[in-house]
Amino acid sequence: MLKVLAIILVFGLLVFIHELGHLLLAKRAGILCREFAIGMGPKLFSFVKGETRYTLRLLPIGGFVRMAGEDPEVIEIQKGQDAGLEFDSEGRVKRIILTGIRNHPSATVITVEEADLERALTIRGTEDGQEVVYRVHPQAMLLHQNQETQIAPYNRQFGSKTVGQRAAAIFAGPLANFILAFVLLTLLGLFYGVPVDKPLIGKTIPGQPAAKAGLVQGDRVISIGDKPTNNWKDIVEAVSKSPGRELKFIVERNGEQFSTIVTPAKEQNTGKIGVFSPTSKSVIGAAKYGAVTTYDFSMLIYNMLGQLFTGKVPVKELSGPVGIFNYTYKAAENGLGILIQWAAALSVNLGIMNLLPLPALDGGRLVFIGVEAVRGRPIDPQKEGMVHFLGFAFLMLLILVVTWNDIQRFF
Repeated sequence: MLKVLAIILVFGLLVFIHELGHLLLAKRAGILCREFAIGMGPKLFSFVKGETRYTLRLLPIGGFVRMAGEDPEVIEIQKGQDAGLEFDSEGRVKRIILTGIRNHPSATVITVEEADLERALTIRGTEDGQEVVYRVHPQAMLLHQNQETQIAPYNRQFGSKTVGQRAAAIFAGPLANFILAFVLLTLLGLFYGVPVDKPLIGKTIPGQPAAKAGLVQGDRVISIGDKPTNNWKDIVEAVSKSPGRELKFIVERNGEQFSTIVTPAKEQNTGKIGVFSPTSKSVIGAAKYGAVTTYDFSMLIYNMLGQLFTGKVPVKELSGPVGIFNYTYKAAENGLGILIQWAAALSVNLGIMNLLPLPALDGGRLVFIGVEAVRGRPIDPQKEGMVHFLGFAFLMLLILVVTWNDIQRFF
């Protein structure tokens, strides 16, 4: 049960941080964010805070921030429609009631002639045979079928913002994943220590060859066999190549040298003696480890993507949600340190995959914003929407393919 909980927490954290990046930069730009969702599909739980509804959904395959103006407004006030109006202390409309007007006896009822809720923020109509015009509060609510929706003036919509503001709101999601990876790896370095490339023995595992031979943490390995050891890599290389063979270790401890025989155990044709690499603990070292390892993870993923696109790695080798869940479960079995490292790698992967210039991904949306910046005007929203829809359909098909690969591989 704890391992399943670990999977939920890891995926929840990665998606939460990604969407939080979008949310924070969108709100900073003044964009109305209608919903912040973790997961897809039917709602399991939701609450409203400020202008945003925070939602937990059933399917753990992502999340989203629904920004005003990205999709057509679902509620339109038609000419000739009756509407109930409630006002604030300044006489501005703060609530527009479209259904169930009789349940609000204090509301002023008008027959709508025109409602401009984007730019002029006015509603015009007739009341008792007289034409009236009312100002609308920029945060007025629409009540329709027992659901309240805040209006979105044009200056609160995604499309009203500058190219830079929109690009920042989109790029912030992947960037948040890179920052998360750096933070996780830095914390890993602080709590568990940062590997150092010295010929030292780290922690030993009781009952394993190194412990049986009398080696302890802090011992400096001078040589193995007749070959001097200058760093940790030399120790690993000598041990891994000698499964089942006796090795003479010359070791220095407290300024004195002695020799001992260590026989590496055989694990999958590789020698193991049951020691961890030496580590050091410092804030600067941990931060450097976090930055370097985040970069290394990024380069590894970019190289794998390059091999995928060139055909060196077949599509059947890709893993989808099932495979990632399985690997996360195995990471949880190997302890908190391994799980944190795996979560950091997944976070980098999520950031890079979202930056790919494919429709429906953050990278694809950034491409459209970049084209707009070059040509000086936006692309037709309907055409862009169609491209993103087709891209989303392709991604869903790809997920189905890799999920089938995972099922065949693991089951």
